Amino acid sequence: MPEAIPPRPGRWSRAWSATKTWVDPLVVMIVAVFVLGLLAPASGAFATGLDHVTTAAVVLLFFLYGARMSTGEVWAGLRNWRLQGGMLASTYLLFPVLGLAVQALPESVLPQDLQTGLLYLSLLPSTIQSSVVFTSIARGNVAGAICGATVSNVLGIVLTPLLVGLLMSRAGGPVGGSAGATLLQLLLPFVLGQLVQPKIGAWVRRHKPLTLVTDRSAILLVAYGSVSEAQQSGVWDHLTVGVLVVLVAVCAALLAAMLSATWFGGRALRLDRADRIALLMCGSKKSLATGLPMASVLFGPVAAAGVALPVIVFHQIQLATCAVLARRLAATDPDQQPAAARG
Repeated sequence: MPEAIPPRPGRWSRAWSATKTWVDPLVVMIVAVFVLGLLAPASGAFATGLDHVTTAAVVLLFFLYGARMSTGEVWAGLRNWRLQGGMLASTYLLFPVLGLAVQALPESVLPQDLQTGLLYLSLLPSTIQSSVVFTSIARGNVAGAICGATVSNVLGIVLTPLLVGLLMSRAGGPVGGSAGATLLQLLLPFVLGQLVQPKIGAWVRRHKPLTLVTDRSAILLVAYGSVSEAQQSGVWDHLTVGVLVVLVAVCAALLAAMLSATWFGGRALRLDRADRIALLMCGSKKSLATGLPMASVLFGPVAAAGVALPVIVFHQIQLATCAVLARRLAATDPDQQPAAARG
């Protein structure tokens, strides 16, 4: 009998197939938890429990990173002065310059308190969790990302308040508490993972879904927790749609400028693809986890709300954008392409 001809896909099937090529599942999940945080924010005992679960997920994530990577990779990341220098220059030189440029906007376009918040955003250290997670997803230099993002945060404990005092008129007292959290939640698990790496490293590398699930879980928990906290604290009150649209546009422009600068700057520094990805993911981000606690110390209660909003908006935009970039970079990694596709 002649072979049956499969039916031609219908219009909706073809549309869905095309949609799947550009819709990133991680972005869909991030948007979903963002909406969930607005409609049903965590509060009371549930918020406390969520905070503990998020901390545990982050600790597990960095333990797995330490267990997965060889010690040689870690030392190579620390010795890569061009990559580490590029990250610090992006975070504490180029980004603050852009933050100062935003101050030229007229108040009729963007209120002064939000301009101040954008300047404060530009002075923050890089993220650690999401930078390293997206570097891992994009198949970049994870060891270099961990070293660079951690150094950025440790230095930020001192540099951010100093830059606030230098560039802003509302600087207050010193910032405390962040160093202990960085050491206990990030560096210590990573070091413990390194210590047991000779025993369990091969097993962790064989079970990639374990790290993948932990990656995604940590990002979604952080996203939901940050939106919930903002919703509960009333940061979104008294905000018009027009002002929000302008704020989102400015944050998106800042992120686009930093993504371009870090990617092409990596080429100028003659970094390889893995290092350019690490620079892209670490040098373009700002830490909400560090920024909100610092704002509560460096500014008065009234100013802190306006300062916090740009940090929250930028945080959500960078998560969604870098989720897409990470998946696209992974898909176009020449080392992962079939031999025929590489030519």
